[in-house]
Parts: sequence; C-alpha cells; structure tokens
Amino acid sequence: MKKNVQQVSRQVCRSWIIRVSISSLVTLATVASTSVAQTPAAHPSWPGPGQLFVGTCYQPIDRSPEEIDHDISIMKHAGFSVVRMGDLSWDSFEPSPGQFKFEWFDKIMDKMQANGIRVILDIPGSPAPIWLHRKYPGVDIVNQYGERRPPAERYMDDVSDPDYVREIGVFADKLTKRYANHPAVIAVGYDNEIGNGFMSYSESDRQRFIAWLKQRYGTIDELNKAWATQRWSRRLPSFDDVDLPLADGPGPPERYLDLHRYWSDVSVARLKELDAIRQRNMPDIPSISNLWDNAPRRGFDYLSTYKSYVSYGAEGLYPSDPVSGAFGALMIKGDLATPIWFNEFTAGGGGFYGTPGRSRMYAYLGLMIGAQGTLAWTFNSHLGGEEQALFGLLDHDGRPSWKVDEFARIASDFRELSKYGFPRYLHPEVAIAYSFDSFVDSHPNGPSNTTLQYFAPSYAEQVQSAFEPFFRANIDTAIINIGHDSLSSYKLVVVPADYVMDAASAKAIRDYVSGGGTVLMTAFSAKVDEHGQWFDTPLPGRLNDVFGLRTSQFYKPEEAPQFELDGKLVKGHIRFYEVLEPETAVTLAKFTNITGQPPAVTVNKYGKGQAIYLAAPAQPAFIDAILRKISDPLGIQPGPSTPEGVYARVVDGRTLYVNTTDAVKTVMLGKKARGVLSHNSYDNEMKLGPYEAELVQ
Repeated sequence: MKKNVQQVSRQVCRSWIIRVSISSLVTLATVASTSVAQTPAAHPSWPGPGQLFVGTCYQPIDRSPEEIDHDISIMKHAGFSVVRMGDLSWDSFEPSPGQFKFEWFDKIMDKMQANGIRVILDIPGSPAPIWLHRKYPGVDIVNQYGERRPPAERYMDDVSDPDYVREIGVFADKLTKRYANHPAVIAVGYDNEIGNGFMSYSESDRQRFIAWLKQRYGTIDELNKAWATQRWSRRLPSFDDVDLPLADGPGPPERYLDLHRYWSDVSVARLKELDAIRQRNMPDIPSISNLWDNAPRRGFDYLSTYKSYVSYGAEGLYPSDPVSGAFGALMIKGDLATPIWFNEFTAGGGGFYGTPGRSRMYAYLGLMIGAQGTLAWTFNSHLGGEEQALFGLLDHDGRPSWKVDEFARIASDFRELSKYGFPRYLHPEVAIAYSFDSFVDSHPNGPSNTTLQYFAPSYAEQVQSAFEPFFRANIDTAIINIGHDSLSSYKLVVVPADYVMDAASAKAIRDYVSGGGTVLMTAFSAKVDEHGQWFDTPLPGRLNDVFGLRTSQFYKPEEAPQFELDGKLVKGHIRFYEVLEPETAVTLAKFTNITGQPPAVTVNKYGKGQAIYLAAPAQPAFIDAILRKISDPLGIQPGPSTPEGVYARVVDGRTLYVNTTDAVKTVMLGKKARGVLSHNSYDNEMKLGPYEAELVQ
C-alpha cells in the first residue's frame, strides 16, 4: 500500500460546496434497537436499522462563534449527520472547582440540532483540569522511581484517586442532566481512549493495590501461593510488605499479571460508574465510547467486562492494513448484536493517512464488517498542542481540503446504501478467542523472564494470524473471550496461543466440545493457570483429556516446520514446534522436515464434538490448511471468491466488494450484474479501481 501522499491541489470552500448535493444529507428515521448495557425505551435519538452515520470529531473550544457557524455550514453541505463533541475539554465546562459553564456549549448544541446534525456527547474525564491536580495532588502520576510527574500531556491522571473519582462523578452528573433531553444527543461517550493512561506508584496507589489483593486473595498465605514467593526467597510476611510490581523492569510474571489486572479493574470501575450516571440521567441514550483496551501503557480487560458499560462497540480506527484494521474493529464488537462505531476514523496525518481514496476504502471495509458510524478525526487541523501536525478535513488556515469531498462522497454513498441492508448485522459461525490475561502474561517484563522466547511473533500477532485466513476467505468471525461469552452459536472456535487457561475458559471449551462443537487450539496454549504459574498436570492444562494428548517440550529447529495435509505441503514461517504425545487423539498431519516426523496436527473425539491441536504457533498458512480440511464437514461456507486484496460480503442478496489495494483488480462475477453505486453494467467480470468499492446485484 502506498505510504506517500499524492499531490492534490487545494480546493477553496465554495468550489466543493457547489458540487455536493443537499440530497447527500443523511436523513434520520424512527429508531428501534436494543442496548446490551441498558435496554432503552423508544427514543428519537436511538440509532437503529437502516441508518448509517457519517460525520466528524469536532473541538469547538478552538473556534470563534463565526468560525463555528462556518464549520457547521461545511458539515451540513457535506452531508454529515453526526459529530462527536466534548472530549478533552473538562476545564471548558468546569474552569474552576464547582463552577460550571455550559452556556457556550448550549449554543453549539442548538446549532447542530438546527442543521440536522446529531451529537455524541463525550464525558471528558481525561485529561483532568490543572486545577484538579493542584487541589488534589493525589491525582498526579508518580512514576515507579517515586518521582511526581506533572500533567504535561493527556493520560497523566491517576484515575484510581478517590478525589478524581468523586469529581468526575459530579461533573458527569451535571453534564448528563444538562443535556438529558436535548434532541441533538444521540449517544454518550466516556473518557476518551481510557486504557492509555499511566500507572502510578504513590503510597496511596500501593495501599489501593493492597486492598485489591486482600479482596482477591483473602490471606497473605494465598497471595504467597499465587505469587510463588517461595521462589528465591521472596516470601511476604504480611500485606504491608507488598510493593507495587514494576511495569518497566524486573519482576516475576505472577505479579506483573496482577499489576495489569488491578489497573484494568480501575479503568473498568470508572466506565461502570459513568454508565450508572448515564442510566440514571439519560436512560434512553446509548453509550458509544471511544475505548482503547489494548493501549500499550496499561490497557484493560475489555472482552470480559464490556457488556456492563457498552451499548455499541466503538474505537478509533487508524489501521496499518486491512487485516489488522478489521481484527481490531471486530475485537471491540465482541459478540454484541449492535453495529460497530468508529468514533475516530482515519482522515489526516503525516502522509500515510492522507492518501486520496484510502479513507473511503476503509469506510467501506468497516461497512462490510458491520459498522454504522464513521467520524473523521478530525474536522479542524489543530494549530497547537500534541497533534498540531495531524491534518484534519480543514487545513490549518480553515480552508476545506480535498478530504471534505472524500467524506462528503462517503456520506452520499452511505445514504444510498442505507436502502440496501446496511448497517450489516453479523451472524458469525466462527469465533476467535482473545484473552487479556494471555496478552499480558505471554510477554512479562524482563530481563530474567524465560517466557518471551516462545512468543515470536507476539500473542496478539498470533491471534491476528489465526483470524487472517477467515478474513481472506470472506468468512465472518467474532473475537470473543471464551470464558465470558457463549460459544453455543459457533460451528468452530479457534483458540490461538491462549497461554493462560483459567478454570472458566477451560470449562467453556470442555462443555462446548462435549456438546458437539469443534475447537482448534494452537501451540503455547494452556500452559499456565490463572495465577500465571505452569500447570503441574499434563499439558494442555485442564484440557489434555479433551484434546487427547500431552504436549511436551518446545523446540526451535534450523528451519521453519512444514507439514503435509491432504496431499498438500504446507510451509510455516516460525521456527518453533511442540512435541505432541497423542493418547486418544489421531494424527492428521506430521512435520515432514523434522527428524522423526512428529505429529503436527491431531484431532480427538470428545463427547459429541472434536478438539484439534496444532503443534506450531498460529500462522496463516497452517490455519488456512486446517480450515480447508474442516470447513465442508462443519458446514462453514466461504464467502464470495475475490482476488488478493479484495474483500466481499453478501448483503440481502447483493455483494459488496472492496478493493483495499492501489492497483486495479479484476473480480470474476460469473454472470451479468449491475453496480448499485456506479450504475455500471458488468458482463461476467468487473474491473475495480484502486481503493474502490461496489455493491453488485
């Protein structure tokens, strides 16, 4: 994919306004849908079937009243139907403790409503105002060396501090009451990108961590057992002797895992508290929050908690490639019945995000996997602050760039597509397991840890590699936590490199297979228990009888293992494999380039179902080969046939094709067809231009 910006001449405001038809405005219909976190009564704000939303993120704090009027005019003529506002702006609403100013925002809300533009109202709990840090120093971050860090940028708030918790609760209550009945409000968002905050190491944080440990383990003896403190003279005489584990530096994996669990629980608690306020003050308004569960600093366990604070899965979409973009979006969806929202969407940037046609292509890719809302980040290019070089839809001098035209075209196309079965509601037959605990514990901090040598590539990369063959075969999949989401609706559950196998997940797999399901598990799975300690029973832990084998050593041969399945040679690219010792399992394939040709793939009948084990890390070639063997017997049908880089899904008898490449692709249709978007007629084949999409009937 091209990473250089094509040179596109600027366009002045009036030139594009003339070209964009007023008919591209997305109309709002009567709505009927169901929230998972809260079941609302009928409400005119509720986004429902047959509605697609295109808009932008907007920070009016940077704009004068005249500029705001001008901006709204541009949005309206571009056909935008929604904006997200309020995020990152706490001190604009509460400039000093307890002194609230909403009048300035009232005017903007009224103007949005008057122009047919709905609002996702963000509760801006992060960053906290400077006055909050000054009045309550406990909100300051203290690094692991005991140094106070000034709140110089976003995310530098200790959201576990009780003063912070109280103050954000007061503010959220005021904000939601103020706009509870405002007709522009379509949804509420919480704490932009929560999960990307810093861990704090103050004494108060240590005490809160100790309280968390007491609740989790009860006694110091149980904590010592869970943390394996008998190893190398690390026993803890009492809870008072507990230190906060280091996020960056040496430390046993058991403590590192609990450190991340604690901070995950902190983030989830804030989300649940805000959702309780929403339910109290705005019960008919859904939550659509821009969440960042896999943020590198902290992250949080989204997939085991999301149904308690999420109505629609939402995220910021900034993909590096189609596979990872789709994977991330589906992970934020989980198994929610509601569509995906992109509360931030790739629009501007340092060249790569500025490629003409790229945003539109990803908008269609999102539509294909079940998206309903697409909001460009951002409307105005910022003159100052942390993202001043991130180009928005308007250039720094306020003139609309070519990106406005592109998003206007998305809005116009989506208005048309809303008549043809969009948003698309998914009914996947395949689930991919993802575990926050496995993500954390598979790559603990070093330098003396021995786990990392087995996870190359990383756990997250292996899960995505397991997802990739299904996505390329145009098969819908769900990304779920197998210990918290039901498996009963799936024909196949893939469990890639699930290092931590807790009791709930093991029971879910056992019950699913026993009841007739098929599980495919890959190497490095079920090695440690919920405390991050290796099982002292045959591996895979808690499941060796289900898979009918014992896994033994890891080995790293001179070349990547390969195996033969159904007469076809399948080559891997990762130089690791596990030694399998089948008991009741039957060998389906053997490694052909390893001495002794040990088992590569086995299958075991257990109850009414079957459990398949791959003795190598998850990688697309291996997963694809197994999929091809089992898909027909399981009744899993591939989607439309497409060339490399083109993806497709059938929607109400029509097929949406998306070319994610910068080259022309030929799609073989096999019959005459008509393009809904282009109105072109096709005879057996269709030429799809770079980054182009077409709905074919």
